[in-house]
Amino acid sequence: MAFRDHLGAAAVETSKVSLVHGMLHHSQSSGHAMTVYTNIEECPGHRAAVNMLTRDRLCAAIGIEPEEYIDTLGWAMDNPSEPVVVDQNDAPCFEHTVESVDLRTIPIPHHWPQDRGRYSSASIIIAQDNGIRNVSFHRQFLRDENHLVVRLVPRHLRTMVTNARGEGREVSVAVVNAPDPVVLLAAAMSFNENIDELTIAAALHEKLYGRPLGLVEMPNGVHVPADAEYVWWGRITLEDDDEGPYVDITGTVDDVRKEPVIEIDGLTHRNEPIFHALIPGEAEHKTLMGLPRAPTIKAAVNEVVECVDVHMTEGGCGWLAAVLKIRKKEHDDGMKAIEAAFAGHKSMKIVTVVDEDIDITDPVRVEWAMMTRWQPDKDTLILKDQRGSSLDPSRYDDGRTSKIGYDATIDFGVDRSGFMSVQ
Repeated sequence: MAFRDHLGAAAVETSKVSLVHGMLHHSQSSGHAMTVYTNIEECPGHRAAVNMLTRDRLCAAIGIEPEEYIDTLGWAMDNPSEPVVVDQNDAPCFEHTVESVDLRTIPIPHHWPQDRGRYSSASIIIAQDNGIRNVSFHRQFLRDENHLVVRLVPRHLRTMVTNARGEGREVSVAVVNAPDPVVLLAAAMSFNENIDELTIAAALHEKLYGRPLGLVEMPNGVHVPADAEYVWWGRITLEDDDEGPYVDITGTVDDVRKEPVIEIDGLTHRNEPIFHALIPGEAEHKTLMGLPRAPTIKAAVNEVVECVDVHMTEGGCGWLAAVLKIRKKEHDDGMKAIEAAFAGHKSMKIVTVVDEDIDITDPVRVEWAMMTRWQPDKDTLILKDQRGSSLDPSRYDDGRTSKIGYDATIDFGVDRSGFMSVQ
């Protein structure tokens, strides 16, 4: 499947729209409807899509029920599969290769007025170095016609770049915009060990679509999804430059930092391509970041307690807070679940644990469980001096934070009838 194959339900906007704040303003006025823009003022011949990958739209696109996505992603993590490599002549992303690279001619948007400029926020970076492949999300500021400044958070790609720079080497990369959503989900996953995320995407592709995920080799040796809308390839250089400010997932403005520069050597795209123009801080951003964290949290909790479901909350920006539904069998299961969840997703700040009768996607029912089943003095876990998230503006100057967990489950061994809602 290709990105464009999932846009059948999108509204088509034919009136002229600007890359500079135009898609943001239209999205806000339309109630954040899934929309394809066909008349982009600065980029004739190119299209752009917004608001595709909200939770329900994503599940509908890839053909699973919302209740199934965690276990489906978890299955793929346990059953990675090898993609197949196809020839350039069979790769839709090679339908049009530009002669002279100028990234300003493609619809990389400047959404928020507070941003430094035009940002490619939904594009994934595929890096290959020393026999290791990494696929991950890192926002990219469009500095000029063939340079991007990439915000590398301290995960595997940052380590890969740091090691290469220690040897005076650049890292070969491809930047991919608008591959199939299963590739985006896999790229948003984060593992303690080096795992090739494209093998997770391949497993999802085979399970959901019944056929292999096809890759094609770029001129610099990096393999990318063959049906992506856009691919540009190049190198993470030894140069750093200013990156930020940028409106991040919390809706607050992230800092200016010195970050690595990517030099782009080539650009190819599909005919009449569709750029995935994710709006930072909106529902699509939170879905892409939060959904892939749920299975890793569930897996960590299942090591100690039976975990039925995990929900990354909207108020927690799909990243900083989760509600867990567990099947309690021991008196301390709630506390064990909290500790395991924090270990499974170290960026989280708040974890709430409830019983299996609570709808964890409904904040009113979660709060009801707290008010009727939680006692602050015995059912609260506070952790100090913890690793924090760079997305949390309240973190301390050294980047550390404190965390809190609420055990809103019924005490083990008591008569449960008095705690059950009749509504």
